[in-house]
This record gives sequence, structure tokens and C-alpha cells, in this order.
Amino acid sequence: MWRSWLARTAGGREVAGSSPVTPTIIKRVFMKTLKFDHASAELILAGKKTSTWRLYDDKDLSVGDDISIIDKVDPQSVKSWRVIGQAAVTEIVEKRLGDITKADITGHEDFASKDEMLKTYQNFYGNRVSFDTVVKMIHFSFSVDAGGVVSGGMLLEAAKLFTDGGSRGNPGDSACAYVICNLAGNVVEKVGFYLGMATNNQAEYYGFKRGLERARELGIDKITLYSDSQLVVSQMNGKYKVKNQELAPLYKEVRELADSFSRAIFEHIPREENRLADQEVNRILDQQGV
Repeated sequence: MWRSWLARTAGGREVAGSSPVTPTIIKRVFMKTLKFDHASAELILAGKKTSTWRLYDDKDLSVGDDISIIDKVDPQSVKSWRVIGQAAVTEIVEKRLGDITKADITGHEDFASKDEMLKTYQNFYGNRVSFDTVVKMIHFSFSVDAGGVVSGGMLLEAAKLFTDGGSRGNPGDSACAYVICNLAGNVVEKVGFYLGMATNNQAEYYGFKRGLERARELGIDKITLYSDSQLVVSQMNGKYKVKNQELAPLYKEVRELADSFSRAIFEHIPREENRLADQEVNRILDQQGV
């Protein structure tokens, strides 16, 4: 960060941890999205498709979530994509792929056999899928919203993610932020969060976590995350071990999020190249009067 010098040691090094703290998170709620090919979207509009199956919980969907449904009319032309309506998650059932029965197919596309079902999901998720893989069957109600606007973030399959986090006190009042950009570097979304009391490194991890969660919600599948925290980037890349007990749970969460993308790359950058995320962190902390 630029100004939050209290988050560093006197020599400018990041501290691996301080006294244990539990951040108080102020949540900001976003509409999640699900993208469907045109044939599936037509089934949803006709009321014939009322469930979607997800492996590895890549959207972190829960009962009660409201979701924008996007029709990828022409997968090769994002300009053709459109929001066709809103879905509300009514029920979630989890089963091993090999345990799915005909009754579970209700509201979902059918398969000629279990082998065809397995092959379908292997084509989408890779050969790590087996009959022991847990599938999340998400049932939803749907309301039409023809002509809905698809925001810039919803159109991205791949994106750049800049994150930052800082603590004025270490531990002290803390905030994190993320900036999502398209591959040309144009800002799609910039958001900051007040965390309450936390260490600098905890705040950095929360920046990673919040940014990756939002990227998943937008349906982004390939992400390159940029941060000026050499420690956290090195830990995510396996160069440094996570020895601090306060960081270990956050590392695990971020690792699981990263693994839900088809490609996730972590890159360290100088602070001056992380200016937008840094400014957002300082803006949030200044609003708190700290």
C-alpha cells in the first residue's frame, strides 16, 4: 500500500503475524450469475429446466440466493449474450455422481446412461471427475426478465484481478479491496471492504478471497491475480510455507477458491502497479476515520 505505512515494520518488511485477531467483516452483497448455452436457456424459459448441477461448488451457491441467468446466444460473440431473468435457489441436494437416480433428473437434462453422464462432466471438468465425485444439484424458481442488461463483468471468461489489504496498526483497523479488469486492462469493477481489527497479512488474504469470490460469481473461469504482497503471493505459489496459525485457514480458503478456476495465476507486482486497489483500501480506512 502507499500510505498505510503502519501496516509494515520499520524496515518495510511484511510481518508474518501478530497477536490473534478475528476481523469483523462488513459484507457487500452482489447478484451472482450463471451462464447457459442457448439450448439450456430456452429450456429454462420454457419451464422445462429448473435445476443445474455443479461440481466442486464453483459458485458457492446456497438456498435463498438470487441469480441472474445469462443466455450465451452465440458463445463466440459476447455481444449476443443477454440476461433472460432471475432465479431463486429453492433447494440444494448433494450426491455422489454414481448414486444419482432417475428421480434426481427432474428439472434437468436427461442422460442415456450413467456412463454418458460421467463422460459429459469429464468433458467439462476434466478427468478428475469420477463416480465418487460429489455433484451439487441446485433447484431454482425462475422469473422472466427479458432484455436485462449484461454488465461488463458478466461478459468475461478471463480477467485480471488486482488485490490489496492493509492494517493501520498491525493489528489494527483494516480493509481490503479488489479491482477486476478485462484483459485489455480496463476496469470492470472496483470494491473495498472494511474488515475491523486484523493484521496486514490477514487483510491481504481477505483481498485475495473477496476478489476470487466475486470473479467466480461473475462466471470468470481464467484469472490472473496481481498483488504487491510478496509474502502472500509466494505462499500461494508454494514458495513459502504458511506457518502462522491465523493465516492458515485463510490460505486454505483462497487455495480452494483458486482451484475452482480452470486457470489461476498469482503474480507479485510493485506497489506502484497496484495503485487502484491501494487507493480503495485507503479510501475505506479514511471513511472509518482511522
